[in-house]
Formats: sequence, C-alpha cells, structure tokens
Amino acid sequence: MSRYRLTAARAESSRLAAGSVTVQQQGVRDFDQAMRNFFGGEADARKDWCEKTSTDLARRFDLICVEDLNIANMTRPARGTAAEPGRNVPAKAGLNRQISRSGWGLLIRRLQDKTPGRVHKVNPAHTSQRWSPCGHVDPKSRQSKADFWCTACGYACNADVNAARSIAAGHAVNARGGDRSAGPPVNREPQLPLLMA
Repeated sequence: MSRYRLTAARAESSRLAAGSVTVQQQGVRDFDQAMRNFFGGEADARKDWCEKTSTDLARRFDLICVEDLNIANMTRPARGTAAEPGRNVPAKAGLNRQISRSGWGLLIRRLQDKTPGRVHKVNPAHTSQRWSPCGHVDPKSRQSKADFWCTACGYACNADVNAARSIAAGHAVNARGGDRSAGPPVNREPQLPLLMA
C-alpha cells in the first residue's frame, strides 16, 4: 500500500483517521520492505538451504564426492564485444543465473568447512560420457539429458546415476583414513559415499 492509498483509506475510514498517521506510514513502509524481501530472491533462502543440506550430508556420509567444477568460468558472460558479439547471449545469461542461484560453490564450501578431509573433488572431464563399470568413454553414449547407453557393451541406465557412479569410481581410500578394503572405521556405522553429478 502506497502513502497515497493510505491517505485515501484514512479518508474513507474514521477508524484509520483516528490513528496516528506516522505509525500507519511506518507500518506501510515495513510491509513494503517485507514484500520486497519475500519476493526478492531471499540469497537468504539459498544460504539457509546450503546450511541445512551441508549439515545433513556431513552427518550421514563418510565421503562426499563432487565434481571439481570451475564455477567462475561456467558463469562468465557471453556478451562479447561490438566487433565480436557473443552467441546465444540470453540463453547463457539465463544459465548463469541458474548456476548462481543454485549455490553450488557455497554448498561445497560449507561441506568442506563441516567435513574436513572428507570432501573429494573429482576431475569432471568425461564424467557424463564414461560408462562407470567398463570405463568406456564416448560422447554418443549420452543419448539425452536423462538416458545413457554404452556404445561398447550396450548397457543402459539413467545418465545422472551413471555420472555419479563415474565420479565415485576408483576412490578406495576411506574418508577417515586407511584402506577401505580393511572395513569401515570402528567408531562409525558403515556409510555409502554421496554421489553428486
């Protein structure tokens, strides 16, 4: 409600007119600020989600594998210059906003703070194109965003599940130290690694 609408409302209502205009104006300002905060994209909501998610993951998993993504490069603008304009600028700007809003970097930082030595960054090269059981790499195996079909052995599965398995493959050191083949640490129940593609 703007101050002009408040003036009109006070003219129509003897009850409002009897109250302090200063208090009512402050109430209108507070309401407007609350609405801006609520619909503003509330960075606060992203931070809250990262805190809760990182705490939950830290409690449940001994080892957390994540792709070592260069987020700064991924969110670089595609504007280009007047002489060499960028390509697909609106689409790239939208992707940049989505990556920034998702809070990937913040989540990984908070995980590292809460689980020192238990976050393993994996080279992201070919994780979406490698068939995790046989190690065969072929861009044609990634049939779509959701489907993976190995061109070497013909096995098919969900592409994100396969990428997560590729990320975790070959990391046989227990997060708490020692050889994983020797069994889980005695001071904690066995846990599966979290796979984040």
